[in-house]
Amino acid sequence: MTDTTTSVSGRYSQFQFGRFPIGKVSPVIEHGAYAAKAVEGESFPVSARIYREGHDRVGATVVLTDPQGTTHHVDMVQIWPQGLDIWQAWVRLEQLGDWQFHIEAWSDDWHTWVHNAEVKLDAGIDVELVCLEGQDLTASALTNAQNADDAHAAAIIAAAHEALVPTASAEELIAVATDPQLDAAMVAHARRPLTTPTVDYPIRVDRKRALFGSWYEFFPRSQGASLDPETGQWTSGTFAQCGPILEHVASLGFDVVYLPPVHPIGTQFRKGRNNSLESTDTDPGSPWAIGNIEGGHDAIHPDLGTIEDFDEFVAKANSLGLEVALDFALQASPDHPWVTDHPEFFTTRLDGTIAYAENPPKKYQDIYPINFDNAPATIYAEALRVVNFWIDHGVTIFRVDNPHTKPLNFWAWLISEVKVDHPEVLFFAEAFSRPEVMQTLGKAGFDMSYTYFTWRNTKNELASYLTELASETDAFMRPNFFVNTPDINPLSVRSGAPSAFWIRTILATMMSPNWGIYQGFEQYEFEPLKPGGEEYLNSEKYEYRPRDITAEPNMNPLMGRLNQIRREHPALQQLRRVKVLPTTHDDLFAFAKNDGDDTILVVVNLNPHDSAEGNVSVDLSEWGIGTEMGVHDLLGDGAWAWGTENYVRLTPDHPAHIFKVN
Repeated sequence: MTDTTTSVSGRYSQFQFGRFPIGKVSPVIEHGAYAAKAVEGESFPVSARIYREGHDRVGATVVLTDPQGTTHHVDMVQIWPQGLDIWQAWVRLEQLGDWQFHIEAWSDDWHTWVHNAEVKLDAGIDVELVCLEGQDLTASALTNAQNADDAHAAAIIAAAHEALVPTASAEELIAVATDPQLDAAMVAHARRPLTTPTVDYPIRVDRKRALFGSWYEFFPRSQGASLDPETGQWTSGTFAQCGPILEHVASLGFDVVYLPPVHPIGTQFRKGRNNSLESTDTDPGSPWAIGNIEGGHDAIHPDLGTIEDFDEFVAKANSLGLEVALDFALQASPDHPWVTDHPEFFTTRLDGTIAYAENPPKKYQDIYPINFDNAPATIYAEALRVVNFWIDHGVTIFRVDNPHTKPLNFWAWLISEVKVDHPEVLFFAEAFSRPEVMQTLGKAGFDMSYTYFTWRNTKNELASYLTELASETDAFMRPNFFVNTPDINPLSVRSGAPSAFWIRTILATMMSPNWGIYQGFEQYEFEPLKPGGEEYLNSEKYEYRPRDITAEPNMNPLMGRLNQIRREHPALQQLRRVKVLPTTHDDLFAFAKNDGDDTILVVVNLNPHDSAEGNVSVDLSEWGIGTEMGVHDLLGDGAWAWGTENYVRLTPDHPAHIFKVN
């Protein structure tokens, strides 16, 4: 079926120019230096610019090679609305591991003949020659179909071969040439001469959790923590007391529980409440100031329990369908065992002291950063040992703290080393940094990343960012829309209005396949440390914050419903097929997501204080719909008939529609 062109030696071969030009191949990251990303079962586009000389037709195919070396072929189609000579195929890879793909262009003799036959037969030109050419093409295709044991296609092709005779009328011959069943059979089995391949490009296929999941962050030490009113002393919560929160989170449809560091905390320069430089004996300190005489990155804070207690915690979470993500922060307190055992891990200043972390004017005297240039081999080995230690204790995801402050080549090495033996393990980049840095972390191997979502609030900001993530960085940077973090108290909810929290949660869950929430947001916590600042008052980073997770008011029912909708609709589990829809009101933001037969259309009022009304425009032809479609609101349970222009009114009490398109 495939005739590969013999390469030609000589001066022209230096240009690496095949018989047919194939350019702008996608997804290709840095000319193939990094693997493009997909997950099992995800539909993603492969595209290229392909053309040929003259007027004859050209065809194209994506050739995928799975980790076992088996090839799979998907024919491409020309997509005219986006521009000339653009070819595309949507493919799904169902197997974990390292794949490769290349594109083949070939002379489409069949469709060239069909086009010429329609013109010539209708005009009565070269009828006999046209029939001979058609018989030649169908004869070779018949042989290919028979060799492929495709009896159905063989029968269709054989019948056409017999019917292509000059004695038939022009109408009869054109009907044969343009028959859809014959076309399908010929597309599958017609010869493909002058086949021109590109080089192979890598694709890494991960498990689905890399793309889709609902995350819940909490501090284990706050779960069950208690204060003695007489002494003012706190008793820390433990892993053994976390059963109720795990059951609660699972009941709301979350997939991942994320824990800040659970290691011993340093005592030197320990931070007090609200990041104070002065602490008391009752202050637990920041979990990110890792290490003391009781151990470092491979130890459990004794207040939380033992490593056996942690194992039971993981087992309990897994039994509820939850994965455990653990914070991986490559830094140390001044009391960490590394400081005495490996002083070469750190930077010694000219005055003989070890440099602590700084982000002027902020100073973090309780944290020593690692200097990866002092003893890279030892540091690399120790980091890998620590990660493998926690993998052995059931951790399947690492949320990496500040990866943008460490060498990018270190992360590329570490992640690739881990995935050799543990391809199921995922790495989540906590990098609120410059776009190029965040994107390169994705290229280097991070499976997902925090984003700028918390700072995108207006219709134009959201539309632009969603489009960017869906079409510009989708091949290498998977977003996770956390609505808040222990460090980010979003300005968008600072009014304290419950509707503001609902709006941000609806946006996060519907826009991004991965989303997350840090405990307290669902109970409308919003008080800032300083007016206009993004830090929480009484931040849990520096003190115990036990909460009654079922206390009213809360948005537990909304979170549960949103997670249920996400699980039931494949369209919301991906970010490749998304389209922002025009609206006539600045506070109305609308978009649609599609996967196969599943289409979800979302309209959100971005104003938590006032109603917004206007029209939402829909191009029905893009979905193969005539003049009307049915929509069913998965939040409000109403149903309507929608056309190209559709009136919507949303209030603070009902700020969104999530429509299932019928």
